[in-house]
Amino acid sequence: MDSVLIPEGVKRCSPGKFFLWTLPWLGLLGWGLVSAFLCLYKGLNQTNMTNYFAFALWIVFDLGVIALGAGAFFTGFLTYIIGKRELKDIINSAVIIGFICYSGAVAMLGIDIGQPLRGWFIFWHANVHSMLTEVSFCITTYLGVLLIEYIPIILENRKIEEIRELRLFGNNLHEIMAVFAATGTFLSFFHQGSLGGLFGVMYARPFAARGGFYIWPWTFFLFILSAIAAGPSFTILCTKLAEKITRKKLVPARAYQTLAKISGWLLALYIVLKIADTIGWAYGIVPKAGLSFMDFYKEGPYGVWLVIAEIGIFGIVPAIILLIPRARQTEGWLIAGCLMNCTGIILNRFVFTVVTLAIPVMPFDKFVSYLPTWQEWGIAMAVIGYGFLLYSLSYRYLPVFPKEKELNPA
Repeated sequence: MDSVLIPEGVKRCSPGKFFLWTLPWLGLLGWGLVSAFLCLYKGLNQTNMTNYFAFALWIVFDLGVIALGAGAFFTGFLTYIIGKRELKDIINSAVIIGFICYSGAVAMLGIDIGQPLRGWFIFWHANVHSMLTEVSFCITTYLGVLLIEYIPIILENRKIEEIRELRLFGNNLHEIMAVFAATGTFLSFFHQGSLGGLFGVMYARPFAARGGFYIWPWTFFLFILSAIAAGPSFTILCTKLAEKITRKKLVPARAYQTLAKISGWLLALYIVLKIADTIGWAYGIVPKAGLSFMDFYKEGPYGVWLVIAEIGIFGIVPAIILLIPRARQTEGWLIAGCLMNCTGIILNRFVFTVVTLAIPVMPFDKFVSYLPTWQEWGIAMAVIGYGFLLYSLSYRYLPVFPKEKELNPA
């Protein structure tokens, strides 16, 4: 039965090997389910979140996976709106990765709010003055868009295609995919920006506060730019990992090079603006708050090395790698550049989420440390397990890569 579900003309491992492959990811998912049960049954006292750290590990993961999942909407934008046809060979992978990231983030937020059964309050009793309301609307709606984009891939399964009505429905969805790509781009631009804008308007936290344009702080634009710079790199990393595990060529080199080049230019632009933003913050916001630059880095483990790591090591270096054709055409350097790019964005989200809250802002305040509990780690790791499972199942039973058969002749 398993063999008739596998895409025609390609090879997959035996069901037994596939089951063994899923065991560690099922283990991570089981750990997360136990952790989620404890948090929902006993409350958020199962975490180390406090009045200081209302934003903690889950929000770092949420902001991280949402930024990395931007590869879905941006690759769709490049493919269907800009007309980069070579990206059609990797767009299915980008959509699946985006769906995993956004559905995982929404699941984590369901635990984070403590009473997920009241999650509909966000929409019915909307706080129209809150950036998080707009973020909630856009993320939820875009998850629906990703589901619509994922459905045609599912309907291309060999057995499902035998049902004429479903086959026609899938073909019709393919024809109007540009509409959903445009919708997803619109929704994603706003929620990526508002997530950054949320920190930029925290005037009581001068470490995060920023000036800006009209009602939008600079972090609004920097979060958008950093997400569309890192998202394509994450898509490349995940697809390259699939190639390493399966020992197959799944996507033509041209698609990788197009994504890597665009990612490199966007990262370079982001780093230039990030440096300008940091200088403007250090000589503008900080003195007005009666502080100095080093006041934010004199306590705890969060030293000035964070700035050097985020902008220099994981910003400038990967931008150079991805912009040099000879470097990005070498697989090792390509993977290193993409990995460093993604690491830099995760570090950026960590700094804004955790470091902002840890640093004292009043003379009588003290530095506050935070370490996640095993329950917090469990829920975060469950997203990784879920991601591996869904991507593995999609690769095994769906024609994710249109050129797989052509690139791997029998």
